Amino acid sequence: MRHRTAWQALGQNPLKVLGSSWPWRSLAYLTTGVAVGAVTVSVLLVLLVAGAVSLVVLVGAPILLTVALSGVAVTRFERRRLRLVDLDPVPDPHRAPAAPGLKAWVRTRLRESATWRELGFTVVSATALWWVDLLVLAFALANPVLLILTPVDDPGAWPVAVVGVILLAAAPYTITAWAGARAAVTRLMLAPRDDELGRELTDVRASRARLVDSFDAERRRIERDLHDGAQQRLVSLNVMLGLTALDAEPGSPVATRLAEAQEQVTLAVEELRELSRGVHPKALTDQGLAAAVENLAARSSLPVTVDIRLPHRLPLPVETAAYFAVAEALTNAVKHSGASGVEVQARLHTDVLTLSVRDDGTGGADPSAGTGLVGLADRIAAADGRFRVSSPQGGPTLLHVELPCR
Repeated sequence: MRHRTAWQALGQNPLKVLGSSWPWRSLAYLTTGVAVGAVTVSVLLVLLVAGAVSLVVLVGAPILLTVALSGVAVTRFERRRLRLVDLDPVPDPHRAPAAPGLKAWVRTRLRESATWRELGFTVVSATALWWVDLLVLAFALANPVLLILTPVDDPGAWPVAVVGVILLAAAPYTITAWAGARAAVTRLMLAPRDDELGRELTDVRASRARLVDSFDAERRRIERDLHDGAQQRLVSLNVMLGLTALDAEPGSPVATRLAEAQEQVTLAVEELRELSRGVHPKALTDQGLAAAVENLAARSSLPVTVDIRLPHRLPLPVETAAYFAVAEALTNAVKHSGASGVEVQARLHTDVLTLSVRDDGTGGADPSAGTGLVGLADRIAAADGRFRVSSPQGGPTLLHVELPCR
């Protein structure tokens, strides 16, 4: 298995560590860290002194601005240097300026939290990290060499030379260990895990929303195919059976069979119509949420009071999520609640649709009991909405949904 970081390399066979490139990569990482740190400290001190002196004559702002943005340049190089001991790249957190030119670039960078985080890293690196790099290199390399050379001046100090040889043999592990720790600190400061999780969560939400949108589009296509295809063919067949029955002798076996066939076709048309409504109601697309819920209420076996007052049509994904929330609530009320009536209310507050469905049943609705509430909660979450259910034993049950209409 190929190791991705110096830390991972330390977990392998000690002899394999010596035979790998990781100790040399770690040595290069710490050596360049000392060089970069020394240069950074020198430049920052010069800029700070020049800025402080220039403030007296009110021309120090550009210098102090350069200090504030110095972290951008330092950390850009640091992200490249990190690849010596951590093969996974650190993404650049900066966004592209809204307009071309230096002013737009500076304005964008000063408004980004990543810029100030990088400045903080630069200060920490300049005041502490590179000093530790220097001390580790001195302890791991310079000190053992001095101990080994001790018998040159004192021939009786050979035990000290042996200690130096042992320390020098351990140097690859010491250097690799600190380089791995240094890289972990650098990655933590330049690419916080919260940022990575935030990006991953955004990607997951966007992916889930795309899946829901794709599913809804497929439902609409199936509904159109059922309505314009199979349903129309059955209606045509029903008409043809009716015309044929007119030519048959009344009361004859043929007329009886034709009547039975026409009745079955009529039932099939009704069942297909109900199926297409369940897949995706045409009224929702053509007339909006209020009309679709009214149709849903009219077909319910329970009395349903609908109070939906919306100033305009809402985005179709929002209307679809709200419609299926009402449909699921009515289905649960009919099957499980023993309610005598249901109330549906919807209002638009600024850019948030607030929907509530209340029944006077026995309560006890449990999303984990397979009542369809889990799938409904997922659909609402995919639309970046909020979903809550209050259903104490004895009732009533209140389903509350909030959907942003951005």
